Amino acid sequence: MLEIVQGDNIKLSRTILDNGEEYEDTVKNILKEVRLKGDEALFQFTKKFDQVEIDYLKVTAEEIDEAYAFVPDEVVAAIQKATKNIKSYHEQQKRQSWVDTKPSGTILGQLIRPLNRVGIYVPGGRAAYPSSVLMNAIPAQVAGVKEIVMISPPNKEGKLNPGVLVAANELGITEIYKVGGAQGIAALAYGTETIQKVDKITGPGNIYVALAKKEVFGFVDIDMVAGPSEIVVLADEHANPEYVAADLLSQAEHDPLSAALLITDSKALDETVQREVKIQLENLERREIAAASLKNNGKIYVVSTLEKGIELINDYAPEHLEVMVDDPFSYVGKIKNAGAIFLGKYSAEVVGDYFAGPNHILPTGGTAAFSSPLNVDDFLKKTSLISYSKADLEENGELIQAFANYEQLQAHANAIKVRMKKEK
Repeated sequence: MLEIVQGDNIKLSRTILDNGEEYEDTVKNILKEVRLKGDEALFQFTKKFDQVEIDYLKVTAEEIDEAYAFVPDEVVAAIQKATKNIKSYHEQQKRQSWVDTKPSGTILGQLIRPLNRVGIYVPGGRAAYPSSVLMNAIPAQVAGVKEIVMISPPNKEGKLNPGVLVAANELGITEIYKVGGAQGIAALAYGTETIQKVDKITGPGNIYVALAKKEVFGFVDIDMVAGPSEIVVLADEHANPEYVAADLLSQAEHDPLSAALLITDSKALDETVQREVKIQLENLERREIAAASLKNNGKIYVVSTLEKGIELINDYAPEHLEVMVDDPFSYVGKIKNAGAIFLGKYSAEVVGDYFAGPNHILPTGGTAAFSSPLNVDDFLKKTSLISYSKADLEENGELIQAFANYEQLQAHANAIKVRMKKEK
């Protein structure tokens, strides 16, 4: 079930995904068709890929109202409470513009302003997640983005997932379109007769969505190119094996390529976790997916010390890291690379997925070594302010010219020279 690897001279394994070369031509063709044909191409590709003919793209107010009939009251309540938690957390990330006045009269500063229009992609079909609506839209709203447009692929009846619509409505998002895949990304990036282009696209999707986002980057901004989900659990002999097994399976059920890894210094724990995983797996509706994930990317690493385990973690840079040890806070300072860290036995990764407040859109595939969770800054742009004084120009003009001349940019140097000459 879970391969056991022992020793300190090891490296955490990660499936090397292909870069999707066989899909690139298809994606480029889709983008081109949408850019040239607009809405017509969207209808054609929706029929081809989603197997449904739709007469209109924009979700109506009636469809949003109808969605509430299909979502249990306790789920609506959960969405509402989660919204408060996520908003409260992201409010702490807000920053302000600033200005610094020097004694010489020079004024330097930075303007921090929100993007005007953002598009969020929400997967449909088997992977329809209302929580992704909250995680994408709330930091944008906290940043002050005025226009948030949501796209999601329709089902065979030409409808969007009711939970997704309810989540969007709870956030006040009314511009929602029934389109997904690479064609949806193209619509957001280039615009069509119905869908106005955006400044940035966020949200996860399949390989077509990922490649489309990579292709349009530079024309618009994107958040990241997300890969399969990952969880690493660092546990000692006191960890509850039932909790560990449950948390490993919580990520394994996402995708056959998801990674679920346990690192422990306890040889006894590996055996009990093995048994628990087998027991719990039998009761999962998505057990085939979870079993495939464990077979592909499920391992238990037994190391001599937890410090050795942290060395492995820092090299692997996991998306999710659970620290299930007696004193988890004593290890936080040693952990350098992780998208999100969950401390203690009650901090199941799932509370981060849905409810606690931090964003669940996290760097995957080792990118936590150099990137961050989706946050308010992702929806802000920063503009530098420079008001240079005469005194500073006179003091530093020769140095600036020397710099420009060294780079053989005569006109640059002259821009300073003519000012200094004029002011003498």
